[in-house]
Parts: sequence; C-alpha cells; structure tokens
Amino acid sequence: MTTKLEEAAKQDFTAEVSEWIEAFDDVVAADWEQGSELLVALRKRAQEAGVPTPSELTTPYRNTIPKHDEVPYPGDRAMERKVESLIRWNAMAMVHGQNKKDAGIGGHISTYSSLATLLEVGFNHFFHAKYTAGGQEQPGDFIYFQGHASPGVYARAYLEGRFDDDRLKNFRHELRETPGLSSYPHPWLMPNFWNFPTVSMGIGPLNAIYQARFMRYLENRKLIEQTDRKVWAFVGDGETDEVDSLGAISVAAREKLDNLIFVVNCNLQRLDGPVRGNKRIIDELEGVFRGAGWNVIKVVWGSDWDALFERDHTGLLLRRMEECVDGEYQTFKAKGGAYLREHFFGKYPELLELVKDMTDEQLGLLHRGGHDRLKIYNAYKRAVEHKGGPTVILAKTVKGHGLGSAQARNATHSEKKLADDGLAAFVKRFEIPIPEEAAKSGTPYRPAQDSPEIVYMQQRRKELGGYLPTREVPKSDFKAPELDYFGEWTAGSNKRAVSTTMGFVSILRHLMKDPAIGKLIVPIVPDEGRTFGLESAIRQVGIYAHEGQKYQPHDADMLLYYREDKDGQILEEGITETGSMASFTAAGTAYVNYKVPAIPFYMYYSMFGFQRIGDMVWAFADSRGKGFLMGGTAGRTTMLGEGLQHQDGHSIVLASTVPTCITYDPAFVYELAVVIQDGIRRMYEKGEDCFYYITMYNEDYVMPAMPEGSAEGILRGMYKLKPAAGEATVQLFGSGPILNEVLRAQEILASKYSVHADVWSVTSYTELRRDALAVERWNRLHPAEKEKVPYVLQALGSSAGPIIATSDYMKSVPDLLSPWLPSRLVTLGTDGFGRSDNREHLRRHFEVSAEAIAGATLSKLARDGKIKPKTAQKALAELGLDVEAADPARA
Repeated sequence: MTTKLEEAAKQDFTAEVSEWIEAFDDVVAADWEQGSELLVALRKRAQEAGVPTPSELTTPYRNTIPKHDEVPYPGDRAMERKVESLIRWNAMAMVHGQNKKDAGIGGHISTYSSLATLLEVGFNHFFHAKYTAGGQEQPGDFIYFQGHASPGVYARAYLEGRFDDDRLKNFRHELRETPGLSSYPHPWLMPNFWNFPTVSMGIGPLNAIYQARFMRYLENRKLIEQTDRKVWAFVGDGETDEVDSLGAISVAAREKLDNLIFVVNCNLQRLDGPVRGNKRIIDELEGVFRGAGWNVIKVVWGSDWDALFERDHTGLLLRRMEECVDGEYQTFKAKGGAYLREHFFGKYPELLELVKDMTDEQLGLLHRGGHDRLKIYNAYKRAVEHKGGPTVILAKTVKGHGLGSAQARNATHSEKKLADDGLAAFVKRFEIPIPEEAAKSGTPYRPAQDSPEIVYMQQRRKELGGYLPTREVPKSDFKAPELDYFGEWTAGSNKRAVSTTMGFVSILRHLMKDPAIGKLIVPIVPDEGRTFGLESAIRQVGIYAHEGQKYQPHDADMLLYYREDKDGQILEEGITETGSMASFTAAGTAYVNYKVPAIPFYMYYSMFGFQRIGDMVWAFADSRGKGFLMGGTAGRTTMLGEGLQHQDGHSIVLASTVPTCITYDPAFVYELAVVIQDGIRRMYEKGEDCFYYITMYNEDYVMPAMPEGSAEGILRGMYKLKPAAGEATVQLFGSGPILNEVLRAQEILASKYSVHADVWSVTSYTELRRDALAVERWNRLHPAEKEKVPYVLQALGSSAGPIIATSDYMKSVPDLLSPWLPSRLVTLGTDGFGRSDNREHLRRHFEVSAEAIAGATLSKLARDGKIKPKTAQKALAELGLDVEAADPARA
C-alpha cells in the first residue's frame, strides 16, 4: 500500500496536538505497554511515509517508571530498614575494626554503603535460592556481586547466623587459627559460599552475559528444566569504563536473554574522582544499552522528590536537573542541604519557592532512587517480568551513603575507618542499639535470633528458598571411560600422516557420540572451526543458535553443510576470545551451578589464549572450573607462514603460572588420548578442582602406536621414547612436533659422529617441575626422614651424559627443570618474535632443527671434555650452522 501525504494546511495545530496527547494519555493510563506499542507503530508508519523520525536513545533525567504506575511495596519497609541498618553497621564495623587493630589491612565500606538498599530489596523479594520445575528442585538465581561490596554480603550472612563473631572479626585474616573471610568474592578461598569472582573489573558483567546464554543453551538442549531463574549482575558505573563490561552487551540483546538483569550502581564515583564529572553517566549508559537493544529502567530520584515534581507545573525542576552534571551532583551531596538550596534550587526563584517549606536538613536527606525501596522494587518487578530481551537498571546512589563527612567525596572509596564522631553519627542515623565504646571499637552487633529483625529476614529467605550466596557441590556418580575406549588413537595412524589437531577432532567426535557422556561435551570455538577441521562435527551435532537456522545455507546440498540448530551442541562464538572464555567459564562451572557435569573443550589459536585472556583464566581457576583449553596451531615454528602475531612460543610459560592448570605438550595422538582420558577421570569422576591446557599442532606426520608401559610417564611428564642403538652418552628431550627433529638428530649423531643418544618425550615440563618442587619441600620439612626423589630423576635413573632439551616454546619451558639438572641441561627453544616462512627455515632460524640439536649436543660434549673442541667446531660447519648468525631472541 502506498501512502499519499497531502500538503499540510497552513494552520495552528495546537488544539489537534492536544487532542492527540489526551488520547495517548488515555491509552497509557489503561496499559502503558499498549502505549509503547502504539508509539512503535506510529514511528513505523511515519518511516513508511518517508517522514523523518529522530532517534532518541536517552530519555529525560527522571525515573522511567512514573509514580502513578508504581505498585505498593509488599514488605514491611520499617522492618527492612532496621535489618539493612544492622547490615550497614556490621559491614562498616568489620572493615573499621580490622584496620584499627591491623593498620593497612584494607577493605572497602563506601561501595556497599551505596549498594545496600539495592541488594536488600533483592534479598527480601527477588533473589531465589531454588526453583521447582519438572517435579524436581532446580538451582536458583545467580548473583554477580560488586566485589568491593563483599563486607555487606558477609554482614548479612552474619545476621543470618551463617558466620560467628570470630569469623567476622577475621575479615582479611585468612591465615590465622580461626577461619577468616576473603577480601572479595573468591570461590577458591570460600568454596561453600561464593559462586563467582567479580572484583577484577569487567569480568563479572562479561561472565554474567555468557552465563545467561549458557543457561539457555542447557535449556534448549534439554539438559536442565526451563525455569524463571535470573542472572543478576551488580555493576559499578565506573566499572563500565572497562571494555569487558560493555563489550558483549549486544550478545545479550541478540540472544534475547530475558533471564539477564544488570543493575548498575551509579554512585557517580570512581577511586580517584567522578566517573563522568563533566557529563551524566546515567545518560551515557542509557544511550549505550538502549542502542544495543536492552530494556532500560532508570531509578534516579527517590519518593521524596515526587511531591516536588507534582508541584512543579512548568517542568523547571527537570530542566534544572538536566543542566547539572555528575561533578555537581557529587558536590551537592558532599556539602549538604544549605549548599543544595543555594546552588541547585537557588538558580531559579521559582525553585526556591518550591522548597521554601523544607529545612536544610530535609533537603540534605532528599533521596536518590537507588536508596528508595519502593522505586527499586518497582524497577526489579518490571525487570523480572520483561520478556524478549535483557534489562539494565540504572540506579542513582551516593557512594559512602550514610558515612557522614565521607559520603560523595573523592576519597570515599579508600576510606577504611571512621573517626569517633563519624561512628557516633552513623550509630545515631541508623539507630544501632550499641553503647558508645562498642561503637568506637567497631564491635559487630547481632540481635537475638528471636528478635523481630532476625525473624523477618529469615522468613523472607525461607520463602525465597534459602540463603544466598551459597555454593554446594553435588555428589556425582560420573564414570569416565577407560583408556581402552581410546584404542583407535593409541594404536597409531597406520602410516597415515595426520596432525594432533586432526587426532583431537576425531576423539571429540567420538566422545560426542557416546551414549553416556556425549551430551555433556561442550565444544567451544571462536570462529576457527574450519581451521581446526571441525566441519564434520558441525554436521554431526550442529552449531547452537537460540532461534534455530532461519535461512538455507549456500552449501546445504553438500554433506558437510553449515548447520545451526536450537539444540546445537557447538558454541561457535565468533571472533571473541574473551566471549569464548566466558562460555568456557559457564560450562566449566556447570557441575556446581547447574548440577550438570558439562565437559567443555575450548579450541583456539594458542597465541590468542593466555596472553589475551589471562585475567579470565585466573578467575576461572578461582571459580574451581573444570575443562580443557585446547591451544590449536601451537608452537613458534609449527605454525608456518602466519608470522609474528600468530606464532606462539610462550603460552606454556603463561599457563604454568596458574596453580590449577595442568599443562601438556603432546607430540603424538596417543599421548593426547591418554591425557584427555585421565583429565576426564580426574576432574569429573574424582572431582579434582583443576583444568587442562593442551597444545595441538597442525603439522602432519605418521602417528606411532603407544609404547607399552608409557601411560604413567605420559601423565607424569616424561618417558623414554627411543633408546640409543648403542651405549647412550647423551639424553635428548623433545616435545610436540619438535620431537621429530630430536629423533632425526639422534640419527645424525649416531651415523655421522658415533654419538649415541636416548630420546625422551617430555609431555609436561610443568608437571615435572611441580612434582620436583613438592618433593623438595617435603625433604626440607622432614630432615630426619629418608630423602624422596623427584620423578624426573627417577625416570632418568642411571642415564648418562648431558641433556639437550628442545622445545617449540621458549627456553624457559625446559629450564623449569634446571634446579634438578644443574650441569647437565642445555636448552634450545624459540625465544624471540616469529617470522613468516616454512618450517624448515623457521627451525633453522630459531636453532631448533635436527642439525641445531646435533650441533648443540656436540658442543656440550666438547665443553664437558668428551670430544675435542675442534671436532665440535668442524661439525657445526658440516651441519650447515651459521655460528655468526644473529641471536633469534633479539632478531
């Protein structure tokens, strides 16, 4: 249908506009959602007619939900204020008291002071500890707390009786006789309490988005029942400066994650000063989230502003609000009611008239929306009822609310304790029934368990299913497949050249077909599926897409077409290592969060792993996550052609820094199979809190069968692969594809120089080092006991001669063993920037070729007096080694 627009008559449309507005008001009064639909329809109609419709991403600087649309508060507001006041006191007293007796121990009191009411409304009315679905009890809501607000969460748990006085008094004292409380949310340190580590800025919001998505993934794959479970993420407004905080918000809108609610605590304050001193952060965030497709709810002003808005018939109050920037709003709160009267209301005589009946004290106590239970409740209610997409609540608060002279000031984030008069003012304002001396010392206070306050809060939590946060690992009857299950891969490749990556994909496909554990496998890949040879797996199990496949792919007529499905198993994340790691985190902690022992395999370019997402990997370990990080296209010289930005020679070094990360660098598919089988057994059958980093290479070569009796050595870190033909005087270590260069060097040494060497496959220098360190520590602490011997020395036994260890990684990887092999160890590795070339030239450049290995061996023998130096020097020339070449570590 074509729309014809007549030329507008030159007349006054004021009356007609008023009639339209009156009609629209009638629609909104009946149902505000219909009013929203009407606006959308009118905008669409105008666009069809070619009428320009300006896009407005921000709304006036007032609450999204008008007073006339609010529902009454369902709880006892007076009682909830008493409970909140007690929590505020204990949170503040915990930090204050600790710093008074242990100066410099740290802690934060201002973040929770701004967040308290936002959390308490949730705890009393919204945060479910469990749900019932399908006749069974299902896990409850997930809450990503602002990390700096942890004292408030502890203080609530204290009132609930979950912590005793000693525990509270040992905040940030974790190494004393009495158990303490960790500084921030750390599941590793408090495995029965915290669920998610969040204090590293940006990690909480990012992980919350992918957690909500993974929940939908599990629901669509029928691995969990669908419930009304929500993911709540409490985010600081300053935290949104971190790229990770906002970088994935489009994912939430695209996936229609109406199970996700962000609550941005807009206290306008960073560590050093205002978040947006010259602008308004709420306006900025509203535009960002609304533009990304989120439902935005603003909670700017408290109920005590409503009467002022109602008496202001000219809109001047809102105009004045929109004239001010956040730096001014902070000053208004910091300097009190008289200053507010003069500098905010005083700009216009009409506004001064508006507040003439209010005292300065009343003006100073005018609430921001984030401290008003009624406003918060209505925002939360609308958020949980919203369908079709995620919601963000932008709640304006005061940092350090209630802390007297500390509130809203630049230094408030760093406040650790209050002066005596500040404590007295706090106790008076929040009506804490404790004596003056107890107040000054920061003594915790908890009423009797039968007091009205405690009874009320306990009843509210009972109705919502129990306490939060809480972390409970279920008993598991998981049974890992035995090693013979992997017989196809331990038997070798039957003279066919394959890469360890191809071998892994074959193992993965086999696991996904398994009737017992196949559905639990979660393959994750960041837009590199074809690089890793996953085409067949894509056809087999499909790529997860929450809406299914709404188009016919161009390759639909091919066997291995690109298949998306609502119950697809592969998480193909696009070009985002951080997003992929967030999915890995959600899957790797599903065993505790959803009671589903999901087994994630995250495949990625090894170069873009630990160095790009190291902070998230550390948080994953803190979360006691399980799963397999598969570093594909690994190695500095194996990844030919791509060059400096892609060739990885250091991810193993970075992985070794994570205490629960078990790292392997397998050369052969049978080694890979042994490690994967044992990893599944350890993590899911035995319940060990660890995860694996395993390198995968793209170099094809024939895979041998597993030597008999080698499984233990593979898992512990090394085993003898090929003994010397004669009496060995040298030991050669190799890992990954470089092991083939080592084998070739063994032949060169024997055939050209009559030097016989044993060849060892070193699957994990990291595991060898950890074992040696543990043995060394035991020996140090037990001087009267017989000395233990680390596995590396047990394995070597009486093996003679120097050790030449070669890796496609930095020399610091083999050097991990240097304390136990002091004069024997010579390391060759790939220190330096990568280059674009083929493997032959790359290995020659980095001096890890067979010729370089043989040359290093002869040089060491000469230094040890085993052969003549001139013989070694001549051999270097014969091997084609340029002894004056630039050091590749600096080239």
